[in-house]
Amino acid sequence: MKIAYMNLMPYRDLPKDFNQKYESVWVTLPNAMFDPWKGHEMYNEYLDGYEYAIDLGFDAVAVNEHHSNAYGLMPSPNLFAAMVARKVRKSEKTCLLILGDSLALYNPPVRVAEELAALDVVTGGRVIAGFPVGTSMDTNYVYGIPPAELRERYYEAYELVKKAWTTRDVFHFNGNYTQLRYVNVWPRPIQQPHPPIWIPGAAGSIETYDFCANNEYQYCYLSFYGHNFAEAKLSAYWERRQQLGKDMNPYRTAFYQTVCVSETDERAQLDYEEHVNYFFNNSLHVSPRYAEAPGYRSAASIRAGMQSQYSSEAAGAQLRRGLNWKQLVEQGFVVAGSPASVRDQLREAIKRLRIGHLLVGLNFGSMPHYLAMKNIELFAKEVMPYIRDIWDDQWPVVGWPETQKREQSVQTGA
Repeated sequence: MKIAYMNLMPYRDLPKDFNQKYESVWVTLPNAMFDPWKGHEMYNEYLDGYEYAIDLGFDAVAVNEHHSNAYGLMPSPNLFAAMVARKVRKSEKTCLLILGDSLALYNPPVRVAEELAALDVVTGGRVIAGFPVGTSMDTNYVYGIPPAELRERYYEAYELVKKAWTTRDVFHFNGNYTQLRYVNVWPRPIQQPHPPIWIPGAAGSIETYDFCANNEYQYCYLSFYGHNFAEAKLSAYWERRQQLGKDMNPYRTAFYQTVCVSETDERAQLDYEEHVNYFFNNSLHVSPRYAEAPGYRSAASIRAGMQSQYSSEAAGAQLRRGLNWKQLVEQGFVVAGSPASVRDQLREAIKRLRIGHLLVGLNFGSMPHYLAMKNIELFAKEVMPYIRDIWDDQWPVVGWPETQKREQSVQTGA
């Protein structure tokens, strides 16, 4: 198993009546609610958590991109990746998982190629590149990309970034949305032909399944409603891979799970229940007005009758409504309890979902810094060593920086 630490970096000081008083945590939430000095404290504590996860030997630390919201305070994944890049370089094994750059929002997209290449060089070839289409809230409403253009822009930007990484001569690019006379990215990445590419998403569309399978990219399912809710989406992905004649290697997938570890099952509830409720009630409080602009879904997804990201997540929110702590754990919305309980829950979920990469949310909602550090430490010391061996010797690891090959190249000067 490969295990990554992920933190959305939420604003954790929303008022108690937030979800009654305000229509959405995204797009229209007045930034007057953001206290910069509280933000100063939160950002630095979140970065301390990332550095601690690196010290404790997580396989990767993950960052992402969102805009105009209190759900996640990372407007630029590459900016926050840069803050921990040198710490990653000095670690023995940790990689930098960028989940990721919403390609359609970059003008020109070669900026993504440049920045990720620079991070790959700084870390010594430890970058994983995630390219999400992006939520409708971020892409359509906040950044103003017409929804009918979104996927065309995304695929064109993807082709440009990939070509910029793999082409050694200057070339010109004449796309519908980007025209460049000279494309000549300096630096180029250490990893050849380019860093591993993951495709994060929560919509579960046929189009995304096929794009991942046909290019052998990792499908990264980022739902926040737990492993039981994710089973249908990941089962559909494996079914589609079989239809396309692809292998069933678990390392072709990644999945996010909220995890709460404490000394006992009872203590886990006392420690984390308040912050789990804040996460579901406030951090995920999105108005249907902004969740999916008309035209956001691709024609292929509509024809296949697949749910959009929001309708899928809204179903999870509806299922969660009214559940108490015990029900949240039993139904897989959170994995929580003593180290032994968490180990058992995760091993069962990992095997059932057939995932080789697990992203764990250990700092979420209104969780104070001391509790987040406790959760990170307990998971790293009492859970992580006991789930690493789930797929040992059964499947080759794919979609991951080739550390040994990189070290050999450095030693030989290749």
